[in-house]
Amino acid sequence: MADLQVANTILAQLGGRRFIAMTGARDFIGGDNHLMFSLPKGFAKEGINKIRITLDWTDTYIFEALKFYRGPELKFDTIKKMDLVYADDLEDIFTSITGLDTHL
Repeated sequence: MADLQVANTILAQLGGRRFIAMTGARDFIGGDNHLMFSLPKGFAKEGINKIRITLDWTDTYIFEALKFYRGPELKFDTIKKMDLVYADDLEDIFTSITGLDTHL
């Protein structure tokens, strides 16, 4: 069973319940070192519908904005990937990449 401490910490750093309410984020999947979630279709810019945030060995995050496609095969494009993201910057980076505010 995966340790969800890192995933829960990432969600808290994004804003927790306030973040979920503001962005419509859902379908959270957490692992030992990451958090991945979906955004509503057509809500974020550039068709972004998945976000994956991974804690790396430098104690910073890798932030990936993805666009998943359904069809005969599941495909995805990486719309934007940023390395060396500090926890304090997660909300601002999320907003700049997706166009979605994380708070009022």
